[in-house]
Amino acid sequence: MLRKFLTLAVIAAPLSHVCSQDSTAKKSEFTISGFVDAYYRYNFSNPKNVTDDEGNHSFNNHTSFTNSQNSFELGMASLKADYTYGKISATVDLGFGSRAREFSYAEDDGILQAIKQAYVSYSPTDKIKFTMGKWGTHIGYEILDPQFNRNYSMSYMFSYGPFSHTGIKADFGLGDHFGLMVGVANPTDYLSASFAKKNFLAQFSATYDNFSAFLNYAGGKDLDNGTGNQVGLTATGKISDKFSLGYDGTVKMYKPEGGESDSWWGSALYVNVDPTDKFGLTLRGEYLDDKKSVMGFNTSIVQTTLSLNIKPHENIIIIPEFRLDSAKDPIFHKKGDNYENPSQKSTGTFLLAAIIHF
Repeated sequence: MLRKFLTLAVIAAPLSHVCSQDSTAKKSEFTISGFVDAYYRYNFSNPKNVTDDEGNHSFNNHTSFTNSQNSFELGMASLKADYTYGKISATVDLGFGSRAREFSYAEDDGILQAIKQAYVSYSPTDKIKFTMGKWGTHIGYEILDPQFNRNYSMSYMFSYGPFSHTGIKADFGLGDHFGLMVGVANPTDYLSASFAKKNFLAQFSATYDNFSAFLNYAGGKDLDNGTGNQVGLTATGKISDKFSLGYDGTVKMYKPEGGESDSWWGSALYVNVDPTDKFGLTLRGEYLDDKKSVMGFNTSIVQTTLSLNIKPHENIIIIPEFRLDSAKDPIFHKKGDNYENPSQKSTGTFLLAAIIHF
């Protein structure tokens, strides 16, 4: 019912509404954007008939949103509405498909799983902004919507870091180049968390013409009373119009209730080359250290991904992608393996994705 109501509200609202009785009157704006993406994935190890006791298949995929084998899949259909009136604004960002369901994995209700983001903001000055609701996390280099990533498949750091936060935050502009965000939120990824202790969020940013860096933090109790603290650094640098670099690094310390504290960490470099406006490529190299099995791997992993970005139109992106995942210990399956005993230390994957955004 809520989904029907939200859909009708979006359709009924004017796509572009600007009110101006005179040159000094406040203006309101309403805009809609969105995208649809689909993909095909083939893992060369082809772990056919490798299932656990509950019938779940192995896809040799340990990161988010591409859990399939030799299949054409819908990633997500998304619709975002933004409204601004003077110093206030509101956003509703809805998604439908497997990508949206995985992003909102903590919600059992299918309707709530469709809410990627929903928040209201108030800016008393151009240097201060308060936001309350649900929003995508500030931690990490990659984000949910695929048109804003150069690789289609996701990194390990994205997949095992926070996805979203529901709470309140304040953004402060500190001069021309620096910014600060502080916030309080529910435990990571939970839209509702009655009686739970809250998490603390923070970000310090530095932005210049061809360089930007963000130092990020999220920490606090989870719903099982374990304590997590994650610190991350992301940076981008534009060397020229045809060449740029990106970096993502993070470490997370976690202590389960009554247990000992352990940690995992990762680091990734993104090399972006754009010979023309219609063609580019990105090489992503990532190292993940989970030797203490905080994430459940009990090993270290290196993944290398080469993605082509083909843009026949400004609103269309086609991404052919080749990916190699290698671990120090066997964590990948091949055809005929027992699910509980993977036999391969590495696996290769080809993926073809198409994204139309507006």
